[in-house]
Amino acid sequence: MKDQLSPHQQGLDRRQFMKAVSVAGIGLALSDLNLAQQARPRRRYAIVGTGARHTMYRDAILGRYKDYAELVALCDLNPGRLELSRQAAAASGAEVPGFVHTDFVRMIQQTRPDVVIVTTVDATHDQYIVLALENGCDVITEKPLTTTAQKCQRILDARRKTGGRIRVTFNYRYSPPRTQVKEILSSGQIGQILSVDFHWLLNTHHGADYFRRWHSQKASSGGLMVHKASHHFDLVNWWLSAVPVTVFATGKRDFYTPQMARRMGVEGPQQRCKTCKQKDRCGFYLDLAANPSLKALYLDQEHHDGYFRDQCVFRPQIDIEDTMNVIVHYDTGASLSYSLNAFNAWEGYVIAFNGTKGRLEHSIVEQIYISGTDSIQGGIAAGGVSTRIVPLRGAPKVIEPWTGVGSHGGGDQVMLDDIFLPEPPKDKYMRTSDERGGAWAALVGIAANLCFQTGQPVRIADLVSGLERPDYPPMPDWQEQVPMPPNTT
Repeated sequence: MKDQLSPHQQGLDRRQFMKAVSVAGIGLALSDLNLAQQARPRRRYAIVGTGARHTMYRDAILGRYKDYAELVALCDLNPGRLELSRQAAAASGAEVPGFVHTDFVRMIQQTRPDVVIVTTVDATHDQYIVLALENGCDVITEKPLTTTAQKCQRILDARRKTGGRIRVTFNYRYSPPRTQVKEILSSGQIGQILSVDFHWLLNTHHGADYFRRWHSQKASSGGLMVHKASHHFDLVNWWLSAVPVTVFATGKRDFYTPQMARRMGVEGPQQRCKTCKQKDRCGFYLDLAANPSLKALYLDQEHHDGYFRDQCVFRPQIDIEDTMNVIVHYDTGASLSYSLNAFNAWEGYVIAFNGTKGRLEHSIVEQIYISGTDSIQGGIAAGGVSTRIVPLRGAPKVIEPWTGVGSHGGGDQVMLDDIFLPEPPKDKYMRTSDERGGAWAALVGIAANLCFQTGQPVRIADLVSGLERPDYPPMPDWQEQVPMPPNTT
């Protein structure tokens, strides 16, 4: 039996809600801006890091939000990719100056951005965040906030010292079906959350791609516990309106190894796909030259910095895990059992929230994706969302999912509205994340990495100091009475 939940507690009916989603993504609309908002001067943005991810922000500023935002500078360590982005901007009618990464401060001084958007390699986020804050800019950064506890502390200290603002772009919060999960949990339908079972699966397209790129080195990415799972840990923190207290984790690499290559009939790992003599026998072969986007962004630019986008996924130099299990205890008393595997038959996740009144079961199947191509990152497969509520003693209720269109389950567009509109509508779900949310999410992965090394649990409070609790929506009161379930025997 289907039970259609009300999308908003304020009484918005389904027809109104679906109309709002189709126009603007859960209420973040361009059309309702008043004349005073439109007359405001445009905010000035600079982007550091011109790899695949930066294009979303660049194209948003130059396109949909051009009346409110201005792109004043681009910055990268690879002059070829930098010029490629400048050419794309010029094609949109904007002449944007480019700066090499060593001239980052000079870029700020000359172009005077209000906000710096950081889309560089994860391990360098702290450098640009701190320099931007110290030079009077606010910051928008891709997740993860950073990759180590020391770098996290540096960011927190700079934020307090300068008073600048940091925003971490956790786009999954904005995806309509994930927002719907927050709505259900906040409504109290399953009571107080006592435990969460969360399993994320990466397939051998998207999952394997992390082992080709710079992400395969923990010094650059923090490993999948930080680069990838910080998304997931943030979702749980936000869904529960809670912060982690202790973490215990185990991790290993069993699939993307030289031994597995030989078991699959390949004579040992190679350096990269382009020069591999066994490419016709390898199901993980990636032809950069065959994809115009990958060729332009990486193959044509590798002579500038020596970065190979098509490294062998089985090479022995990889030092990140492909199989990870984590236990997290929260300040609300809830606990999380989480797993991440990077070699599965399908991509997506299964999660269950166990509460005092029942259980919420939710799963999403995502589409095949390769970074830098025209595939949709985090796109949801047709019919790929399943959500149901199971009372303690009652029939399960299938919930019709909220829907969105585009990358990250429709979350990117809603998030961009929230970022670039002069005065976005108030958001009862409080999906905007600052450095506090970014830190709490990254620190779970950072703690997990420490567990891998020591075999011991880690207290988040031992990693950094002065980290405050983020602003989260209220959840059901843990002191309220719990109804006795009916006697069905």
